[in-house]
Amino acid sequence: MSATEPRDPVPSATTFVVLGYGRFGKAFADLLLQAGHRVRAWDPHADISAALAAASIPAAIGDARWIVLAMPVPYMRDALLTLRPLLHAGQTVLDVGSVKLHPCAMMDEVLGANVPHVGTHPLFGPLSLARDEQPRRAVICPAADHPRAAARAGELFRDLGCEVIVQDPESHDRAMARTHALAFFIAKGLIDLGVDDGLPVAPPSFQGIKHMLAAVRGDAGHLFAAIQRENPFAADARAQLLAELARVHRQLLADADGDSLAIPGPPA
Repeated sequence: MSATEPRDPVPSATTFVVLGYGRFGKAFADLLLQAGHRVRAWDPHADISAALAAASIPAAIGDARWIVLAMPVPYMRDALLTLRPLLHAGQTVLDVGSVKLHPCAMMDEVLGANVPHVGTHPLFGPLSLARDEQPRRAVICPAADHPRAAARAGELFRDLGCEVIVQDPESHDRAMARTHALAFFIAKGLIDLGVDDGLPVAPPSFQGIKHMLAAVRGDAGHLFAAIQRENPFAADARAQLLAELARVHRQLLADADGDSLAIPGPPA
């Protein structure tokens, strides 16, 4: 949203329902509570405190202004089909997953023009929230039929202390394939190889990798397969990385000239 567009602020003490109370769902609910909002949660597989737990999905939806989809992507279509008869135009549905093409397409298909919805990807997790790591960022992927929902979501995340990035779903997933998915891919290989973020003897150059391993394990290590399989561009990014590493490996075995193997410095 540009500086000239009208703000659509999120009132304090707005009611949110978080559907899916896994690690991120709980962390996001806590963030909303800290911001002064009312929160209800529904997840038949999670232990939810009595203060937040809803008795049923209809009870959870009730007078909620925002419906947060925090379940795994494979469960989202069934959730949307269950929710659709309960929703109205005065509510806004957003998802918080790390891929956007499939969730946004599902919301467009099931919710259509009648129920406002928007795709979002909070670029933080439970560990980074606990550490209060800054800057905190969130991606907004507007639905064509609901620009005001995207504007409201942008203001919501700004009110939660986030910088907001607006992207279309394909651009988001392409970017995540070369960052998020590759970081998890590299971390998985290193951890399975026995490289650990707790190694006592490591040079300063390892500190970035150490931080990556800790972040992957603490924030979303359990989502490794989902991050790789649900992003349609992740497989190609992995293949490109493996091909490039194989090329460097061959150069090293061939005793290539040192200049050709030098790691370039940052761009000017």
